[in-house]
Amino acid sequence: MNPRYILFVHLVLNDMIQLSMTISLFVFSYVFYKINASFCCFLITFATLTTINTPLNLAVMAVECYIAICFPLRHSKLCTIKRTYVLIVCIWALNAGSIVPDIFITLAADPLWLFYSTIFCDMNNLFRDPVILEKREVFYQICLTVVWLTLLYTYFRIFMAAKAANSVDGSLKKARNTILLHGFQLLLSMLTYLYPLVQKVSFQWFPRYYIQVYFVTYIIIQILPRLISPVVYGLRDATFKHYLRKYLRTRNSP
Repeated sequence: MNPRYILFVHLVLNDMIQLSMTISLFVFSYVFYKINASFCCFLITFATLTTINTPLNLAVMAVECYIAICFPLRHSKLCTIKRTYVLIVCIWALNAGSIVPDIFITLAADPLWLFYSTIFCDMNNLFRDPVILEKREVFYQICLTVVWLTLLYTYFRIFMAAKAANSVDGSLKKARNTILLHGFQLLLSMLTYLYPLVQKVSFQWFPRYYIQVYFVTYIIIQILPRLISPVVYGLRDATFKHYLRKYLRTRNSP
């Protein structure tokens, strides 16, 4: 019944789906190398959706933290359960609006037999139209700009609130550190948008190790940022730690 934990659970579930889809892509790449293009389209669609969801979810969590610190009396009215679910639906709808048109553009521009063929499952192999590439770059730039401005604004206001209180202890210090970790995780998440460039440069340097380079860049760019979420929003939270200890004691008791 707490918006903060609803957003945290959504973030974790979203990352679980993202990792499941991308790991499946790697398994199929290693085992079969080429798979059916329609099945590849299904995996890439959900992988892309959940990848873009992460920074937007982080921005919403930063705003919730900002309201809790700077407007504590209005927090219960502004951050309601209903509004939280509406925001989650809006995040999915916005990102769906960025990837679903790519499927229709591909259907219109490429022959239909493409989706019945077998390809190496990569976004650039499936969505090859130049319009898609330009649209994707513009969408990423807009999203990153909005998310970064949101994060900078919320951190600045929380920092000023801590300074006005003449204290960096307690909840204000914790909120400030949380926003900083938001920024660090978001910085790692931004590597996703540099993924094609990093791969292109890496393939030029190591042309004989295509699959190995593909795997290493995936570990650094996709998995590493998602390792931080349970620490930032789970183990650092007093309520979550309380229930985690209670659960572990219950599991270990005879």
